[in-house]
Amino acid sequence: MISRHSTILLLFLAQWLLLLSVSCTGDARGQAAVSIVIPPPPKPKPSPWQPLADGYARFFEQSMRLSGAPGAAVAIVKDSQIVLLRGFGVRAGGSQDSVDIHTIFRLGSLSKGFAGVLAGVLVADSVLSWDEPVRKRYPEFKLSDSKQAERVQLRHLLSHTTGLPYHAFTNLIEQDYPLEKIAGEYFPKARLFGREGEFYAYQNAAFSVAGEMMQRATGIAYPELLRRKIFEPAGMKDASCDHASMANAPNHALPNAWTGYNWRAEELSGGYYANAAPAGGVNASAADMGQWLQVLLGCEPSIITAATLDQVFQPMIKTDKERRIFPNWIARDGAAYAMGWRVLTLPQGGELMYHSGYVNGFRSEIALNRGDGVGICVLFNANSDLARQCIPEFFRQWEQFKATRH
Repeated sequence: MISRHSTILLLFLAQWLLLLSVSCTGDARGQAAVSIVIPPPPKPKPSPWQPLADGYARFFEQSMRLSGAPGAAVAIVKDSQIVLLRGFGVRAGGSQDSVDIHTIFRLGSLSKGFAGVLAGVLVADSVLSWDEPVRKRYPEFKLSDSKQAERVQLRHLLSHTTGLPYHAFTNLIEQDYPLEKIAGEYFPKARLFGREGEFYAYQNAAFSVAGEMMQRATGIAYPELLRRKIFEPAGMKDASCDHASMANAPNHALPNAWTGYNWRAEELSGGYYANAAPAGGVNASAADMGQWLQVLLGCEPSIITAATLDQVFQPMIKTDKERRIFPNWIARDGAAYAMGWRVLTLPQGGELMYHSGYVNGFRSEIALNRGDGVGICVLFNANSDLARQCIPEFFRQWEQFKATRH
């Protein structure tokens, strides 16, 4: 039996619910509903690196207009944070298709940095060693001096110190000769200019033999090794290392050539994919390169540890007899080569890990200051003059930005 007090309480509750319903939905005479105001979520704090990103984006946008270059994409990373990720211009001269952060470019010799890191991963896994003789895995490798051929190691391939002359047989790479034929039949015809580890001369063919060593050691094709060990775990969803993946991707840039009065789009070539993928076969977007910079800055230890990165970036040989890199910025004696990476001494002190790339009309630039935890990658679909300015300008802005924070 319900008590008198309980009955009163139930009636009161029913009246309160009726009033609440009317106040929320409006009554029969069409009175306006009373809405319940939910305060907006607090605004996210602005990134401390936003002024840097904004300043560089303004510079780049203005410079793109002045250069007339068709398209480009930029990725900037500070520690584990992507500071700027943006496309500029169009995917092909004369088109209306804008470059975005997932537009895929050919990287050219930025591919060499992937080969160096992949080798480091395999060394850390005890699959290979830096001082492993090339002929142990790849007996096809021959030189005019058979004893030197026996002594050449993985580290010599990756640092361009086999003793072979500058760009030995790159012309045959570009004519699609099989690497096995180049290494076995043509390398022995070349004069050696120095002992292994002591003479530097930039290579594509000899460098690519490192990919054959990795493939023989693992039983896995080099492009698939990259996918399993780097692209997939790093979240590089647009990246690949073959012609078909690039050509069939709906959002890919085309190379462009200067006609004398405008940029004209050209066809994607298949060069370097089959016979020199470690030297020039990687394709990627700005979004991918943002992820890659985080790997290089040591933010992905499950992929590669800082200790292994130290090995990859350890200077192997001075390159001061080579043409100057950034002649108005880096001293000639401030450049060396590591495992697929140039190591530059900055004017203000500290080291810059750097590489440029050019293939099939695409141009690319990447640089990172590990000490400051900052890096940048710029991809172009033309050989724009801006490619020579974009890296020094970024690090000039970076130094100015640092000064304002102290």
